[in-house]
Amino acid sequence: MLENVKRTRTDKLLDAVNALFLSIIILLILYPLLFVIVASLSDPMSIYNNPLRLWPAKLNLESYKAVFQNKDIWNGFTNSILYTAVGTFINIIMTTLAAYPLSRRDFYGKSVFTFLFVFTMFFSGGLIPVYLINKQLHLLDTFWVMVLPMAVSVFNIVIMRTYFQTNIPRELEESANVDGCNDFQILYKIVLPLSVPIIAVLVLFYGVGHWNSYFHGLIYLQSRDQFSLQLILREILVQNQFKDMVGATMVDERFSERMAVMEGIKYAVVIVSSLPLLVIYPMMSKFFNKGILIGSLKG
Repeated sequence: MLENVKRTRTDKLLDAVNALFLSIIILLILYPLLFVIVASLSDPMSIYNNPLRLWPAKLNLESYKAVFQNKDIWNGFTNSILYTAVGTFINIIMTTLAAYPLSRRDFYGKSVFTFLFVFTMFFSGGLIPVYLINKQLHLLDTFWVMVLPMAVSVFNIVIMRTYFQTNIPRELEESANVDGCNDFQILYKIVLPLSVPIIAVLVLFYGVGHWNSYFHGLIYLQSRDQFSLQLILREILVQNQFKDMVGATMVDERFSERMAVMEGIKYAVVIVSSLPLLVIYPMMSKFFNKGILIGSLKG
């Protein structure tokens, strides 16, 4: 019935104002990303002379060429992929093994374990005790220091536990018990196949966390060959340690040109470091809303 109601001029004007307002907000949100893409593809001097652009000026791929020729960036890229893949795999295994018992009604003492888990969300030992523990375990400056200390997130355990409680029928587990399945068989053959949405969401959460992590590497890593891409990116963006990529240590008639190229390299590195997430997120987005909303409901 509402579709047949004639819209007044005021309604149409309000729709136009809302559309304009939302378009401005979208532009403000998307423009920084668009600017980085445009700046990375443009001639550095053109961006320096006219920084506010919506399209590339004098298409130039020299910045990407300098980035892909740098061995540190390739090494950091490889390390980040390994840290993210192995770390996310460990995260999902640990989170599942913690969340499933806490979701079972017949698990004795689950309230105590839940309290102890949640307690660590508000109170922790701090950075120095954690550093000393990793040192005593001989994890410093190794591959495993980037994945084991972050092996599990209590927040994600709570989300997955709630998903198991609200979306896995109790009768299904009881039927499997009658058929002779043990707890591990129920988890592997019944629970996990029905939990693809929440697993996809947690893979995204953990994966993004590992990929963007730089503080752990900054604290625990000393060998440059162990650095992740984010640490290399930090050196380039914050410390400007990439003069060797363009030979900017020499002062001559082309010094200003090389300094402009350095600015272009900054934008190119940002795009290269963000590209994997920009590719993966659309593939996971179909699970995102369903998984996180259902997993956050209280059962």
